[in-house]
Amino acid sequence: MFNSIISAETLAENYKRNDWIVIDCRYDLGASLAGHQSYQQAHISGAIYADVHKDLSGEPLTDHGRHPLPSAESLRGLFSRFGISEGKKVVAYDASYGAFAARLWWLLRYMGHDEVGVLNGGWQAWQAMGLAEEAGENKPVSGNFQGMPRGEWLVVIDAVLSSALLIDSREAQRYRGEVEPIDAHAGHIPGAINRCWKENLTENGFFLDPAQLKQHFEQIYALTSAAEIVYYCGSGVTACHNLLAAAHAGLAPAKLYAGSWSEWCTQPDRPIATGSEPG
Repeated sequence: MFNSIISAETLAENYKRNDWIVIDCRYDLGASLAGHQSYQQAHISGAIYADVHKDLSGEPLTDHGRHPLPSAESLRGLFSRFGISEGKKVVAYDASYGAFAARLWWLLRYMGHDEVGVLNGGWQAWQAMGLAEEAGENKPVSGNFQGMPRGEWLVVIDAVLSSALLIDSREAQRYRGEVEPIDAHAGHIPGAINRCWKENLTENGFFLDPAQLKQHFEQIYALTSAAEIVYYCGSGVTACHNLLAAAHAGLAPAKLYAGSWSEWCTQPDRPIATGSEPG
């Protein structure tokens, strides 16, 4: 039914259905408990909560960034606990215009579950329409998730520099190395170009029209096929927003370097660039 963006109107028509699962992904990098606290105070009726750090990250295996990618086994367990199985439709949302919900979207797609979308405009859009909300905590009925990882969607640190096109999804100032509020060193991976995830949005925090997004991405991709393109960010979270926007534009999946800058910049043998790259 959907595999990228879903409107608040469509969700309002369907969120009570037994085959729909709504997941709140609100998170604050500066206050790790704030997202869950906000969820407990008020959330979309029936929604369950997923924590970016505790649920959507795992023990370092493929990468050693700030939010390591969970193992396939861990993700099967997590999604089963969330009640997800074949035929279930999942909608993720946050209060950051998809910045964190996109991580759950990508993880489900990575594990072979394609019927997942992100709420356009997020929690703010739902509240602005005066739609049903509640407080407290919801516990889902367990499911039986049996998905398999799409390993070709993932790039590990040693393969990054051989990417045909490497795209940094952070803000331009961080990419150029002018500021670095989170990680150990400033700058970017040599050869990477910059496309901040916020460029996918209107001034009101909704995703741009698919045709607009397609034009933007095709200008960046030029003659490079999506399968040869790698996205990264600070810790493999907001890069998923660019991957989500590209899917919303109807483009084929590109790859994710999940370790991202938080892994790269802590390795003493990895080069660091500053300023802007051509292209």
